[in-house]
Amino acid sequence: MPDHPRSLVIVGAGGHGRELLDVVEAVNAADGRTRYAFLGFLDDGSADPDPVARRGAPLLGGLDMLGRLDADYLIGFGDAAARLRVDRYASVHGRRPATLVHPRASLGGDVRLGPGTVVCALASITTNVRTGRHVVVNVGASVAHDCRLGDYVTLAPGARISGGVAVGAQAWIGAQANIVARRSVGDRAVVGAGSVVTDDIRAAQVVAGVPARPINAVPDRPRLLGDHLGHPPGQRDAPASG
Repeated sequence: MPDHPRSLVIVGAGGHGRELLDVVEAVNAADGRTRYAFLGFLDDGSADPDPVARRGAPLLGGLDMLGRLDADYLIGFGDAAARLRVDRYASVHGRRPATLVHPRASLGGDVRLGPGTVVCALASITTNVRTGRHVVVNVGASVAHDCRLGDYVTLAPGARISGGVAVGAQAWIGAQANIVARRSVGDRAVVGAGSVVTDDIRAAQVVAGVPARPINAVPDRPRLLGDHLGHPPGQRDAPASG
């Protein structure tokens, strides 16, 4: 680990982006030194400047600044499709994603976190777990043994993933949802908050309930890079963290 801090920006200044700043600050405090020098937020949308200002963090400009700043980055969008587009833009410009684990999270042995993955406070990952790029394991979520989480997966606060589960790319597992062992969740699927998944879920399927049952399919519609909503498609007023 180099002695000098790495410069860092967060793309997206909404609620989820500000939560990521909490993780950055906690990592710096736990190390006893500044591991990341936080430069500020990048946001193309209409971020509320007041909560950003209360963090003492500047809004540096839009996503185009990422190509000009010599800095690592985190993606503060809950929406998986937006994370994918920001990741592609950043990769074209040679920027490196940060991979962070909150000091109050628990990681077992044989865990491999993909680039840009963030594991938040009180989350737990046990053993033989792999994550893809820019996965979010949110506050209090847990992942048991032998699981695979694809690129841009979101585990909302308190989600529980039992052993041997495969979660496809861009899937959203809602707050306090449970997935029983050895099930699979397809790409872009959405599991509603509080649901209990006992069967495999197909790609782009939305399920909810106890036990979880299909509701409809996720619409494949374009998203704006500045859409820092942090919720699954079709739920525009959901909070960024859940």
